[in-house]
Amino acid sequence: MSSARERAALIALLQLGRRPHREYAEAVERAGSAVTVLQDELAGNGGQASLLPEDPTPLLDRAAADVDAWHRDGLQLLTVLDDAYPENLRTVHDRPPVVFVSGSLTPEDARSIAIIGSRRASAAGLAAAAHIADTLVRAGYVVISGLAAGIDTAAHEAALHGGGRSVAVIGTGLRHSYPPQNAALQRRIAAEGAVVSQFWPDAPPTRKSFPLRNAVMSGLALGTVVVEASLRSGARVQARLALAHGRPVFLWRTLLDQPWARELAQRPGVYVIDEAAQVRQAVERLNALDALVE
Repeated sequence: MSSARERAALIALLQLGRRPHREYAEAVERAGSAVTVLQDELAGNGGQASLLPEDPTPLLDRAAADVDAWHRDGLQLLTVLDDAYPENLRTVHDRPPVVFVSGSLTPEDARSIAIIGSRRASAAGLAAAAHIADTLVRAGYVVISGLAAGIDTAAHEAALHGGGRSVAVIGTGLRHSYPPQNAALQRRIAAEGAVVSQFWPDAPPTRKSFPLRNAVMSGLALGTVVVEASLRSGARVQARLALAHGRPVFLWRTLLDQPWARELAQRPGVYVIDEAAQVRQAVERLNALDALVE
């Protein structure tokens, strides 16, 4: 676990916002210290002339006060310097430097599959999402989804109903619930699993926040199952991100009615499935091959 000073320094860097968050994650990991990167940033050694005082104490004090307030609210802060930072997420190129967690992440969450799809899902799509989630949790997998209406909600609820774990990755800060009607489900997932956000706890939903949420969801999961999705949906965005992360994508066969899905199905790493068991079989086969390569 990183020290309180290191966590405060990383928060101070993000609050300064002089570089993209991804660059801060890489810089801090490379240096092994957020304090060092903050000092360099204040001295103008990050590639930009500094108009800021070189004494980091005021920035650290303000950031430390924010961290304390989040902890009092029961929110856990994990940074890229922490051993508890999710290992699956650590391996992707666009990992966030920090994630906030309500509830608790566990080592078993590394064995997880994302199930995603349309907010305006059909009855058949909702049934498919629930079936896939139930099958996976009974096989010992954790179900990840985005807490949206429709497919996401069906996947979360089926995982919990089956006695399994579920992790929600949301596109707002943890002090918000979006959509509002899922507030009770969000509290239940936090009590029985974990709710994860890369955004400041008070951050509202924005157009840009949901694609960033999809990247984290993909990074946390061993693979992504798309049940229903339109051409412009976030689920399609996540499918593209998952392939960029080197993670398999599973398309429920009815998606092939759409041209974008038929085109995607031709790409390496994409599997068309008719049964939930095919997801488990493919993931276990791929993991066995990875183990052989290592």
